[in-house]
Amino acid sequence: MAKQRAIIMKSGDDVATALEALSAGEIIHLILDETPVDIVLTQDIPFGHKFALHGIGCGEEVLKYGLPIGRTLEPVQSGDWVHVHNCRSERFGFRHEQYGVHA
Repeated sequence: MAKQRAIIMKSGDDVATALEALSAGEIIHLILDETPVDIVLTQDIPFGHKFALHGIGCGEEVLKYGLPIGRTLEPVQSGDWVHVHNCRSERFGFRHEQYGVHA
């Protein structure tokens, strides 16, 4: 059995999390909604960071754990690294801008 190199936290998530440092061009084998999926990484993915499971349009919410963790700042392609350069997270206040400071 092959070593698991990334994990999808919940069915329906837009991203997977790298369980080790991954390199651009690698093919990562995952199970998405009980279906095997191969994702070709377009960029290096540091350990613990996220990569897109499919294309995500500019300004769209990004789901992890089945919940929105941020909104894209630009279009993201399958296999792209998802981080602060292309995703504005709750940590940087997008929910506060949308729903007010008590959200």
